[in-house]
Amino acid sequence: MVALLRGINLGASRRVAMADLQACLEGLGYEDVETLLQSGNVVYRGSDAAAASERRIERALLERTGLEIPVAVRTAKQLNAVVRRNPLRDHATDPKRHHVIFLSEKPASARAAALDPTAYEPELFQLHGRELYVWWPEGVHRARLTLPALERKLGVTGTARNWNTVEKLAALAAG
Repeated sequence: MVALLRGINLGASRRVAMADLQACLEGLGYEDVETLLQSGNVVYRGSDAAAASERRIERALLERTGLEIPVAVRTAKQLNAVVRRNPLRDHATDPKRHHVIFLSEKPASARAAALDPTAYEPELFQLHGRELYVWWPEGVHRARLTLPALERKLGVTGTARNWNTVEKLAALAAG
């Protein structure tokens, strides 16, 4: 399983040490817990379904840190499918500017259809279920199609990871 925490360690007020995050998941009974980078990426083994794992981790983090931290969980198989699918592989030439936004749920069809790709060119995006593949050719800090704007338009929350991180997490989860 892979847990992706949203919005930690980006500023001084939402700090979570990776050792504390690891201990938190181990305290929930998860095994082989390993963090990647300092931005809330955790690979672990557990028998919970992904949705149950999300809720358990969110509650435990709230109790432990006092922070409400949205968590997206994907299985190793699901993450591997994200990497294999990669609909932007022919356009995304820099893995630091190619991201996957892991959504809390599949957006409503009407909301997804209302998101006009031509309004954001040269930025590209493609939605596949609970993942939104994004190409920000000028980088995330110059993006017109920002994560908060996407969340408002789609009516879901999400957490973004660049392609390098997605591939590293998939490799760790594979084992």
